[in-house]
Amino acid sequence: MNVLSKLAVLIATVALIGMTLQVQRADAQGKTAPTSPVTGNAANGKSLFYAYSCFSCHGYNGETGRAFVGNWSSNLASEENFIKFLRARANAAPLTPSTDMPSFAEKTMSDKQAKDIYAYIRTFKAAPPDPKNIPVLSQMLVDASKPSEK
Repeated sequence: MNVLSKLAVLIATVALIGMTLQVQRADAQGKTAPTSPVTGNAANGKSLFYAYSCFSCHGYNGETGRAFVGNWSSNLASEENFIKFLRARANAAPLTPSTDMPSFAEKTMSDKQAKDIYAYIRTFKAAPPDPKNIPVLSQMLVDASKPSEK
C-alpha cells in the first residue's frame, strides 16, 4: 500500500469517526430529530428544496454548511414552527437587507410548498452511512489493499 493510499484511507476513517461523534453529541444534547406529524409531500419537497436553492447553504442532506441534521432546532419541531420561521422576517421587515437565511412571504412560497419542503427535510437522518455503502470509500479500500506499483 503506497503512502497516498494510506493517507486516503486515514482521511476517510477520520471523516466517518467525526460524523459518528457529531450524531452522538447531538443525541446527548437532546437535539434529536422531531417527531411531530408531517402532512406535506416529501417528493415534491425535494424538488422545491432544489428549486429554492436550500441545498446551497444546507447541503443535499442537511448535514453540511448551515447544518440542521443532528442539531435540530425548535424551528424544525413542527410544520407550524417551520412556516412561522420562514415567514418571520418577510412579514415583519420584508425590505430589510439580511445575510441570514431568506424569509419567504406566502406570495413567494405557499404554505403547501413549505409543508412539502418540511416533509422532505424530515426524511434526512442524523446518522453516518455504513462505510460499506459508500462506493468511493469502498473503491479506495480496494485500491489501497493492492500492492503499490514501483
